[in-house]
Amino acid sequence: MRCNAILLAPRKRDALTRRQVRYTIYQGKCRGHGPIPPPQMMPALLFPSHWLTLHGMAVASGLLVYVLASHALHQRRHPAAAIGWVMVMVLVPYVGLPLYLLFGTRKLVRSGSHPPLCPEGPAIAGDDAWARQLAAAMGQPPVVSYENLRIHADGAQALQALWEVIDSAGRELDLCTFILGRDEMGNALAARLISKAREGVRVRLLLDGVGRWMGGRRDLHALESAGVQVTLFVPLVHSPLKGRTNLRNHRKLVVADSTRLWCGGRNFAVEYFEGTRKHAPWCDLSFDLRGPLARQAGELFQRDWGFATGLPPIHTQHTTQSASPPFAQVVASGPDQADDTVHALLVTACFNARHRIAAATPYFVPGDALVMALTLAAWRGVTVDLILPLRSNHRMADIARYRALRDLAAAGAQVWFVPYMLHAKAVVVDDALAMAGSLNLDARSLFLNYELMVAFYAAGDVRRFAGWLEGQREKAARYQARKPGLLREMGEGLVLWLAFQL
Repeated sequence: MRCNAILLAPRKRDALTRRQVRYTIYQGKCRGHGPIPPPQMMPALLFPSHWLTLHGMAVASGLLVYVLASHALHQRRHPAAAIGWVMVMVLVPYVGLPLYLLFGTRKLVRSGSHPPLCPEGPAIAGDDAWARQLAAAMGQPPVVSYENLRIHADGAQALQALWEVIDSAGRELDLCTFILGRDEMGNALAARLISKAREGVRVRLLLDGVGRWMGGRRDLHALESAGVQVTLFVPLVHSPLKGRTNLRNHRKLVVADSTRLWCGGRNFAVEYFEGTRKHAPWCDLSFDLRGPLARQAGELFQRDWGFATGLPPIHTQHTTQSASPPFAQVVASGPDQADDTVHALLVTACFNARHRIAAATPYFVPGDALVMALTLAAWRGVTVDLILPLRSNHRMADIARYRALRDLAAAGAQVWFVPYMLHAKAVVVDDALAMAGSLNLDARSLFLNYELMVAFYAAGDVRRFAGWLEGQREKAARYQARKPGLLREMGEGLVLWLAFQL
């Protein structure tokens, strides 16, 4: 095809025409085509300098939003996470900025809202009072008494205790869980809740929005029709403008009449209790008790319920309890706390431990500070036992854990692998402290999720939790560290870089 075209050179005195090229095509016809209209001036945005300018403006805008939001909302982050966000903002700001607005929020505590110091409570003085003193400094409720603590030996006993607590409710029944299974366990629980609601008991169920989908997206209409109040904690489909998309409520508790508490690491699905014919149940840790500690857990549930429903927050005035031991306290961790409470307690425990630290967790990706604290404890002669499943239900967590495990093993810590899925979350320090609840020793649980641990201080009950951990260790094989290959080490590093936000 031939068309007559004349290229007009730009004028030397005209600055505008030096940046643009004009084509003038005489009116004519080409083969098979009609008259060719005069083309428009070439868009200025096609020039590389303009693209670089726009990219620089996008990078500057993304970094500005990141810095201002982190400062205004007190978003203290793990160094790897902070570096990751900055790199994404610089390299792909068009993707990084929307992702940050959706997933970047880590703390929802406003500036100046650090909780006041709680009253010291009973028996806080002494050589082993460091955990209670630190919890009080971070605004946690004071220690209170409890009674009839039962540590469940297996899933069957845990299920029986759960039914007892639910059936005992005469006025109000509050449940919080991450997963409600679409299975026999979920059906049995729903039937009991419907029955209690029809008896006139106020029943409230708080279910995590992401966890609902992970549990099979159970239909909740039957519960709501029977009078059960059901609320999703950050539904999967919601407005992303509030910055809560990456936050999940991983707490598990049942409170009946503010007098009985059932708590631990079990979700309400069949694998956490008795399993099925084809699949053995997971090994998990839960417990139940009576007393003022149940009311303290109920107050935490009320705050979560208010957040999920949009009701104004209720500020609880903590008071000193004049009661006899044993003592314990609810320790909340998550975006609703100004500090990373459980992480701070664990790091401090490593420096205060005299004889032993024993822990069980399904996933171990804790971050450099906790790994270093455990390493230093092992170096100074403290017996450190870490119990993990040989293979968990999260392959990425299994890959990411080995870098930290090699460091601990080199320091003299003992890492144990059980041949079954261990879902328990517990830490024991000497005879001074036992913590059990919902928090895994990974970055998501330690820094992102809403979590709940109960800290027990009675030496006898601490030894009972230690005995449960010892029973798991006896079934385990000790981990022998091996030097990784290059590809393995690169893969671990990549997963670790992503693991904090996933």
